[in-house]
Amino acid sequence: MNFQDGSHFPENQEKLVITCAPYGPEWMPADFPEDIPVSMPDQIQKAVDCYNAGATVLHVHVREADGKGSKRLSKFNELLAGIRARVPDLILQVGGSISFAPENEGDSAKWLSDDTRHMLAELTPTPDQVTIAINSNQMNVVEQMCEADVAGTSLAEPANYRAYREMTIPAGPEWVEEHIKRLSAKGIQTHFQLATISQLETVERMMRRGVSNVPLILTWVAIGGGFDQPNLYNLANFVRAVPDGAVLTLETSMLNVLPLNMMAIAMGLHVRCGIEDNIWQQDRKAKMGSVRQIEQLARISREFGREVATGKEARRIYRIGEFYKSADETLAKNGFAPNRRHGQRGFLQHA
Repeated sequence: MNFQDGSHFPENQEKLVITCAPYGPEWMPADFPEDIPVSMPDQIQKAVDCYNAGATVLHVHVREADGKGSKRLSKFNELLAGIRARVPDLILQVGGSISFAPENEGDSAKWLSDDTRHMLAELTPTPDQVTIAINSNQMNVVEQMCEADVAGTSLAEPANYRAYREMTIPAGPEWVEEHIKRLSAKGIQTHFQLATISQLETVERMMRRGVSNVPLILTWVAIGGGFDQPNLYNLANFVRAVPDGAVLTLETSMLNVLPLNMMAIAMGLHVRCGIEDNIWQQDRKAKMGSVRQIEQLARISREFGREVATGKEARRIYRIGEFYKSADETLAKNGFAPNRRHGQRGFLQHA
């Protein structure tokens, strides 16, 4: 991405798109009962509250009546339908992991089978987005956490801690290409969740081969444990590698969330918050729910002079419903250099 003179002026930046992940499948309801919705009406109301606070993208997981993360597509259908009826402009982004929460005590935290994850393309009503990981990878979400992050929560229990420490993401090339194909056929946008530049390079190669003719709407997920650490050097290198036509959101965990999001606001990038990422105030004196996190980012962004996008504006910025017909169009729209034709020499540019 380029940063010319004036790139940090709010009048030259898109309005801020706030993604919220309020369902937090790694936590149990007892970890934060004031903010973790369990009944279906409460889960739907949480989406409405997040939208009213300023979030325009909702990262969707769903819980069963016993409070555990659901792996049933019928529960996702029920939640999606309920949210769509209440807040039709909200961008519904289903987490491609479905629920990585352990099903039973002592089970590992894991993503569901390849075939089950493909079924996300069959959800009804159709979500706007499904997130996708690239390249099978470790996802040790607790590696970057400290003792204070998990104190008094179910993640402090040794069996639960180990379950999340050993979690991996299955995302091989055949499955990824097939999944993008199925999502696109249903009009569902692929939202890329990327841990490193090497994963971004894999996405670029897929686009160059014409097997991923979609907008490059992506999140840099800096959570450690197989993913980048959220420091300035990793961030700068990743942002520099992202092409100018992409739409980039930043995501991290625990007390890193607020400072990284402040950087995103200043740089003209987009933000993600919610209890799936962090449950603490910066002073750790109390927990902080998803709605308060959204309100905090909206206030900070407006103090920067950058307005928060409405639902309709976020759909335009995120290019919801946009797909491409060829590798050439995909590369041009996303800001990558064109493919090299036979006999061409030197650096390439679009006509």
